[in-house]
Amino acid sequence: MGLRKNLAVIVFVAILGFGDSGRASVDGAAQFIYTLGNQAISTLQASNLTLEQREAHFRGLLAQGFDLRFIGRFVLGKHWRAATPDEKNDYLSLFSEYVLQTYSSRLGGYSGQTLTVIGARQASEKDIVVQTQIDRPSGPPILAEWRVRANGEQYRIIDVAVEGISMAVTQRAEFGAVVQRNGIPGLLTALRARTTKISATASLN
Repeated sequence: MGLRKNLAVIVFVAILGFGDSGRASVDGAAQFIYTLGNQAISTLQASNLTLEQREAHFRGLLAQGFDLRFIGRFVLGKHWRAATPDEKNDYLSLFSEYVLQTYSSRLGGYSGQTLTVIGARQASEKDIVVQTQIDRPSGPPILAEWRVRANGEQYRIIDVAVEGISMAVTQRAEFGAVVQRNGIPGLLTALRARTTKISATASLN
């Protein structure tokens, strides 16, 4: 299904429920994810760039597309309030690097993928969920839902769920378990270790 047909479906859904402003937000979020996703795929498949160059460019796209500060605070949950100002600054810096390294290393070897927007819906006053399908040369398609927060005409990703599993919720549970065992300093130590040497299957457990 092409982008034009996808966006026609999105506009129809928006007209039913949200009027002009809602339609613009849903349509804009869908276009944002489509553009960002295909830029990422094009970068990862660029044969004229080294792996390091592809990952560096990909990291830049992620940093631009994700609201890493918002996600980081959500992931730390109730422990955010207990952290000192220095711990908060260290945590946000390490968390951002952790996310960027994790996703660039996981996606760095991808090739031959295509991304299609298959739907979108208004999830709350500020948030839109954009549904995508990534088709691969081998293996079944990957279904993902991107939760996008709209601020005027600006869009930032605040969560992504792959096959129904939320990145933010999963990391919140993992980080919370580390803090329960070792406190915030222990979480910072774990994140520092992971960002020093990270693999596609790295875990904080």
